[in-house]
Amino acid sequence: MIGPGTGGARSCRTLSPQQRPDREANVLIAVAQTNYMPKIATMTIQINEELRTYIDPLSADEYEALERSLLADGCRDALVLWGDVLVDGHNRYALCTKHGIEFKTTQNTRFKSMDDVRLWMIENHLGRRSVSDFQRGVLALRKKEILQQRRQELEAQQQAQQADAGPADEAETSAASPAEPVVIPNRQALARAARVSSNTLGQIEKIQKDAAPELVRAVKSGEISINAAAAVAEMPVDKQVAAAAEGRKALKELARQAREAKAKAKVPSMDTVAGEDELETEPPVEAVEDYPAEVARLRRLVAALTEERDSLKKKVMHLTVALSEARQDK
Repeated sequence: MIGPGTGGARSCRTLSPQQRPDREANVLIAVAQTNYMPKIATMTIQINEELRTYIDPLSADEYEALERSLLADGCRDALVLWGDVLVDGHNRYALCTKHGIEFKTTQNTRFKSMDDVRLWMIENHLGRRSVSDFQRGVLALRKKEILQQRRQELEAQQQAQQADAGPADEAETSAASPAEPVVIPNRQALARAARVSSNTLGQIEKIQKDAAPELVRAVKSGEISINAAAAVAEMPVDKQVAAAAEGRKALKELARQAREAKAKAKVPSMDTVAGEDELETEPPVEAVEDYPAEVARLRRLVAALTEERDSLKKKVMHLTVALSEARQDK
């Protein structure tokens, strides 16, 4: 028997005559459900500020789109926790808490350290389409740094164990299974993981190392390309800051100046080229580790040499004209 009620829908089930042998024992069992509200997780979720800011935040448009999706469809993906620490889903957690939206959580039991958490976050975000090329490059470089640090710690630990071990302990240590080596991907493997070229990853690394914070923000906002920002990063910091403050046009102009200065510095003048012994020898093809980057470098060198050749041709033409006029005057 189902009927309406002020508190919501009410479902009732009446026992059969076999289940109620006499009138006095006649029992009516009712199961009532009143004013159903989404059940919000009552566990305490801790927010680690380093993990919350480890990945660049969503743009305002992306955040609003996520909010609309959660309001329309609910939170379909579970939030990832390490114990009670939130690892993945900070934006969803904030929005679900704000609007009272039900969400689920899942524990990742493979995490043993914060570095494990960071590496998982990096791998997780490298596969997301919403992450920009620059952000993916930064994450790939962070992965390299973590693995390098892990390898150094492992080697130091092994050296300490060997130094403290006696002859008998050394035999036991050699018989025991060695620790799993830490594999550090090369530049090309990191670039493939970040879905960028090796040359682009090198430019991102240069920006991370030499660019002023204002220039980095300009790259993230899309005011300047990665290629142009890498060129600007070679300029003095005060020029970077001034150009970033002026905007896109000033950044493009400073990038052009940086490229021209670099091209002129790479082309040897006729005074310095005295013989083959003074020329810088190119590495053999077998020694080239990053072929795309090497091809890009050679193309830039060809462009610079072509520009120098055209300039010399103009000088020769002007000298020829001047010589002809001088002969006519005689």
